[in-house]
Amino acid sequence: MDYKFTSKSIEDTLEIAQNIESEKFPNMVICLDGELGSGKTVFVKGFASALGLEENITSPTFNIVKEYLNGELPLYHMDVYRLEEADGTIDFQEYFNKGGVTIVEWADLISEELPEEKLVIRFKVIDENTRVLVFEPTGEQYISLCDSVL
Repeated sequence: MDYKFTSKSIEDTLEIAQNIESEKFPNMVICLDGELGSGKTVFVKGFASALGLEENITSPTFNIVKEYLNGELPLYHMDVYRLEEADGTIDFQEYFNKGGVTIVEWADLISEELPEEKLVIRFKVIDENTRVLVFEPTGEQYISLCDSVL
């Protein structure tokens, strides 16, 4: 079952991310897909803020992974947009099982590396301010999370 949320502003996207964070659990994997400028990094900023992270969250496009370890749980923020293919140089499974939360931007590019149970959020641009976020949970914890928040 898919769930939908319509964001009419940056504040709406930050708020839904904060609500998702309130249901966090160790080894949570959130996969974000959508075109450039659709709100993926805004979502990560809201999630990170709710975790208690004070660092400036930016997309790790050239780093691939940024680790934020000073929040309620560690946050591993990945942007795999520039990764040609999962060639083994990054051990994705290690991050998915480190006891923190992993958020992957452009996750569809590494679909074969992703765990079976995860939360996929697809960002669809409607107009300058409006986005539709489609939540696709796989696994009981993720379905429960969506039932609680959406």
